[in-house]
Amino acid sequence: MKDFDVIVIGAGHAGCEAALASARLGCSTLMLATNLDTIAYLACNPSIGGTAKGQIVKEIDALGGEMAINADKSLLQMRMLNRGKGPAVFSPRAQVDKNAYHTNMKQTVENTPNLFVRQGEAVKLTRNADGSFSVTTAVELTYHCKAVVLCCGVYLNSRTLVGTCVRESGPNGFANAKFLTESLVQLGFDVKRFKTGTPARVRFSSLDLNKTQEQKGEEDARPFSFVTESIPATKRSCFLTYSTAETKRIILENKHLAPIYNGAINGVGPRYCPSIEDKVVRFSDKERHQIFLEPESEDTCEYYVQGASSSMPADVQELIYHSIEGLENVEIMRDAYAIEYDCIDATQLNASLMAKHMPGMFFAGQINGTSGYEEAGGQGIVAGINAERYVHGKTPFALTRDNSYIGVLIDDITTKENTEPYRMMTSRAEHRLILRQDNADLRLTEIGREIGLVDDARYNKYLHKKQQIALAEQQLKIVVSPKVYGPLFERNNEPVTGAGLTVDEMLRRTNIKWKDLTELGFFREIDADALDEVEIECKYRGYIEKEKEAIAQANKLEHKALPDDIDYMSIEGLRLEARQKLNKIRPTNLGQAGRILGVSPADIQILIVYLAQRKNCASKPI
Repeated sequence: MKDFDVIVIGAGHAGCEAALASARLGCSTLMLATNLDTIAYLACNPSIGGTAKGQIVKEIDALGGEMAINADKSLLQMRMLNRGKGPAVFSPRAQVDKNAYHTNMKQTVENTPNLFVRQGEAVKLTRNADGSFSVTTAVELTYHCKAVVLCCGVYLNSRTLVGTCVRESGPNGFANAKFLTESLVQLGFDVKRFKTGTPARVRFSSLDLNKTQEQKGEEDARPFSFVTESIPATKRSCFLTYSTAETKRIILENKHLAPIYNGAINGVGPRYCPSIEDKVVRFSDKERHQIFLEPESEDTCEYYVQGASSSMPADVQELIYHSIEGLENVEIMRDAYAIEYDCIDATQLNASLMAKHMPGMFFAGQINGTSGYEEAGGQGIVAGINAERYVHGKTPFALTRDNSYIGVLIDDITTKENTEPYRMMTSRAEHRLILRQDNADLRLTEIGREIGLVDDARYNKYLHKKQQIALAEQQLKIVVSPKVYGPLFERNNEPVTGAGLTVDEMLRRTNIKWKDLTELGFFREIDADALDEVEIECKYRGYIEKEKEAIAQANKLEHKALPDDIDYMSIEGLRLEARQKLNKIRPTNLGQAGRILGVSPADIQILIVYLAQRKNCASKPI
């Protein structure tokens, strides 16, 4: 069979980003999918982005990935979440057409040079004596490669559960992958069992929308991708409703039938995306919970009942959904279900997402114990980049906690032993004021350009934005008399001091926006996205400077490397738990060591002393 530089196993959101990155960087790449209909399939909610996740999508885009572009192409509506809070947590969220999203991404991968797409279940993965890999499919075809990226999603030994009805299948009835886990175990990987779930899909015409609150997209919303010029007006609305006291009663009376409570499910579920029965039990003081009704596609009447995932028997599901406001007569088209699956312990990977004990073998997406399309895509592009770099003998590439949410995500999963599916949240990023959705291009485009994924068109747009920011910053120095700015300040409830103010000083006032200053003749020829950037930097300059100082302080530990050959068990003074964790995870630097659960600040101080003593011993003449 044909040899490849890279084989990507899986064609979900991680697999697509990994395969596209590898192929675009010049590697002959094979992407294997159990079913070509699963390429970029939105198995759960028909949306891209959201709190923290929107930042990741922007970062994938800035690096030269595809998720943001594809979301813009497939858009039903766009909103910016958390507008009532600070810009550090502004998060774009798109409702997308799930069928168009799949079709558009499939067309993209099919038309990418160097990328070969093949339907087939990978059933065996072996490492050859020369360090290459062989992948055998269920129909006994064997492919060889220099590097392999596993993006298996929730398909490994997966099974779906609706009450006592248990099927050996992947999501939405797609076939699962039954044999690859055995190869992973034989190759030395620790495997665990996680679970997630999805709600029912219901017929739109059976909803009583008079009992719901319509949520249209924002007409002034901006695209996900920095290269998309504009997005269409809202095509479909979402609707907000609530569960009721009757919902709670039904669930509590039938709790014993739920697989998550009667022992039928062995996998650990996501804490931050629980089923409706789990929410009712865990938050028993609440009488109702928010439910969002979301369109699946322009070519179907199916709506997704966000916030009401379940694994209850189908007849109980009927009772639950009929008890929700506006769903009293709802017609269920697809049952809700839970799905459990195999994944690996991601602490066996380094920051490039390559296995520490298996050079050339990379992992991305839910196989690493994460949840979400966006987290998968972020890992996928990093794994794809590093697969290419491994093949061509380049230095591994890694993002960091201070330059991206993707860096936070990868650092978290590779240093902390996650006992449940990992979901990105803004609270996980200690430098979130620096890692905003609006400046992802300024943070990462140069990196993407150096890697080779950012083309000339994207790079020129980035340079244009930087030029626009520079022009705006020049105007910040201009002094304006109180006679000129006084009427504007009075209208906006800002005190007039009687002294001249620079444009910078005016823009730092709480109630003054850049749009207000256009009335005075400023910023009229400058793009809105550049002005948004300038305004945020002005208003939050003090906080941003403190954040940069904190980053510089933290980087002192990040730059103190830990040699690969350290025997932590032999270091006196380290607590036993710290020795065991450090020996298992093998951090690359002191900063990473300090983020390992079970390693205390006192342990880090002991490591600092140990490194100093080791350096002194090495410098002494023999």
